[in-house]
Amino acid sequence: MLQQLRALFGKAPAKPLLSLEPDNIPQHIAIIMDGNGRWAKSRGLPRMAGHHSGMKAVKRITMAADRLGVKYLTLYAFSTENWKRPKAEVEFLMKLPQEFLTMEIKDLMEKNVQIRMMGHKEELPSHTLKAVEDAVVQTSGNTGLVLTFALNYGSRKEMIEAVRSIGRDVKEGKLIPEDIEVSHMESHLLSAGVPDPDLLIRTSGELRLSNFMLWQLAYSEMWFTDVYWPEFTDEHFYEAVREYQRRARRYGGL
Repeated sequence: MLQQLRALFGKAPAKPLLSLEPDNIPQHIAIIMDGNGRWAKSRGLPRMAGHHSGMKAVKRITMAADRLGVKYLTLYAFSTENWKRPKAEVEFLMKLPQEFLTMEIKDLMEKNVQIRMMGHKEELPSHTLKAVEDAVVQTSGNTGLVLTFALNYGSRKEMIEAVRSIGRDVKEGKLIPEDIEVSHMESHLLSAGVPDPDLLIRTSGELRLSNFMLWQLAYSEMWFTDVYWPEFTDEHFYEAVREYQRRARRYGGL
């Protein structure tokens, strides 16, 4: 076992990794990064400080996922409902992708990470969209961990748009209603081509999905923690994977 872990991680692993099964690592992990504001408030800091610290956690957990051999990591960065927040906070959040990618693109390239975006582009400020799309293009040839930012993403809107697209196919005679299968829906979702998450992690103690990947999470294992996102560490991440490995995935069977 220890030799397998050393082969997986390239060197003697940290103690929290020793109890993980190298052959049972989730292929796709999705995370609802929650609690930035409450973390800041608990320390007498402005909410923006919490978002900035949360950005550091993104780098930390991306590297942890890469070390584990996770193939897909999807992070819920900004929802379609988050536009309701105060204007100053939204403007700050829209600057974070550019700051993060400018600071971290070199390390992400060295780690062979491929960046993708999943969300509705039309409402995003041009500077936010450009920063993400430039990173997508720059990392498009990378073949390692696929890091997807769900940015201006809402699952209900995603599914409505998928149904509309299928409806257009029916109207144009490309498809008849009786032939519509699960695969048709999946091919019209923003996550098309990416396997459904094996594991969902949500931080900060909230026990809900908040309009995140409602179709894709149908059979995902879910793990919730009271830890706020800015203080979410490698060890917490490994703990979630360890719990995933304890579970038997039956997909509705016995």
